Amino acid sequence: MLWPCLLALLLSQLNFLCAARPGPGPNFLLIMADDLGIGDLGCYGNRTLRTPHIDRLALEGVKLTQHLAAAPLCTPSRAAFLTGRYPVRSGMASHGRLGVFLFSASSGGLPPNEVTFAKLLKGQGYTTGLVANCFLMADFTITQQPTDYKGLTQRLASEAGDFLRRNRDTPFLLFLSFMHVHTAHFANPEFAGQSLHGAYGDAVEEMDWAVGQVLATLDKLGLANNTLVYFTSDHGAHVEELGPNGERHGGSNGIYRGGKANTWEGGIRVPGLVRWPGVIVPGQEVEEPTSNMDVFPTVARLAGAELPTDRVIDGRDLMPLLLGHVQHSEHEFLFHYCNAYLSAVRWRPHNSSSVWKAFYFTPNFDPPGSNGCFSTHVCMCHGHHVTHHDPPLLFDIARDPRERHPLTPETEPRHGEILRNMDAAARAHVATLEEAPNQLSMSNVAWKPWLQLCCASKPHPLACRCAGDG
Repeated sequence: MLWPCLLALLLSQLNFLCAARPGPGPNFLLIMADDLGIGDLGCYGNRTLRTPHIDRLALEGVKLTQHLAAAPLCTPSRAAFLTGRYPVRSGMASHGRLGVFLFSASSGGLPPNEVTFAKLLKGQGYTTGLVANCFLMADFTITQQPTDYKGLTQRLASEAGDFLRRNRDTPFLLFLSFMHVHTAHFANPEFAGQSLHGAYGDAVEEMDWAVGQVLATLDKLGLANNTLVYFTSDHGAHVEELGPNGERHGGSNGIYRGGKANTWEGGIRVPGLVRWPGVIVPGQEVEEPTSNMDVFPTVARLAGAELPTDRVIDGRDLMPLLLGHVQHSEHEFLFHYCNAYLSAVRWRPHNSSSVWKAFYFTPNFDPPGSNGCFSTHVCMCHGHHVTHHDPPLLFDIARDPRERHPLTPETEPRHGEILRNMDAAARAHVATLEEAPNQLSMSNVAWKPWLQLCCASKPHPLACRCAGDG
């Protein structure tokens, strides 16, 4: 049995060396769910939701078990994903109560001087594409009419397939960003009522079907072996999301505490699946800390693009870890932000099996004893909504992933030394931050009718009407 394993490893290294040569690198299919919990997928332990197509990526690639969103809310997390930088660096992290864009007709956004992986790859001759309905979040917030979006998931899968077919002979990067499973939930008739978890489960299973359609297209076009596929969620599941009758409309964060909008593990630990047949040995699990910011330098390096040298890039190339060239993540420290506020620090010492996590503040769950902030719908990041800790609240995530047992000088002899090292790292990190315009200020976030997108297929009560709409 040893020889097949050695042969597979040798072939993977040869393929990787070929891909690293000058010239076109692999294709990239980057898939991001919205509000999907790490406990919602079969490959991460769920036994009641059916996600065979997403689980296939874990079987045929690498499953990251300590993959982390750079922020626990969609706007800052996606900004970090696109740029490889903590969102506070680009002003995409709020200092107020509102931490996301609610409307498509807002004036804030990623500053034009930021560099995304799409921009880097265009410079390398790649065709880049975005298939997404992120802007529909505003429509859902306003109308709460999921029937308005009948066929939406099918259209996403179809448009992704069209992009792949149009670009089968050129190097490409496709970012497929699902509306699922953010509320309000919707599912076509063939999925509605079919899961064991109500409207939420139906949406998860429909999204899995769409992922399967896109993977099947890759197979049919003969593109699978030259395409790196990455799947993740923008942050943890929304535990406070309830239906009109009190039924749960959010997902599962598995064993992890908290969820969307806070930096307990349930808010930031997300699925992370990477498949590249013939290069990445299938069926692996990587337990080292990784971040959604890592996609930026990984994609850039594989495509032969130079990283920007005029700014701090916080992500790290994943390939040495995925290929087994190194045993430890390059992220010795990671910093967890709640909006623009540094909430916690993570430390993975290379000479230890521990993963330390120190909280400077934690949210006040309401009602007390619950697992979320139900009175405010999501947890807030400042003021009377949080409890500050001095000394910081310390956990060893490797031994206590549920974050139930804070360490003390009595239970951890190196308690003081560990916190001093983490505080020094936090201070050094903060020293690298430069002031950035607040993209999530109230003036930027406010709805502006003159910026509202037209919708020719279904005019919205608050949308403009284009010429030809009638």
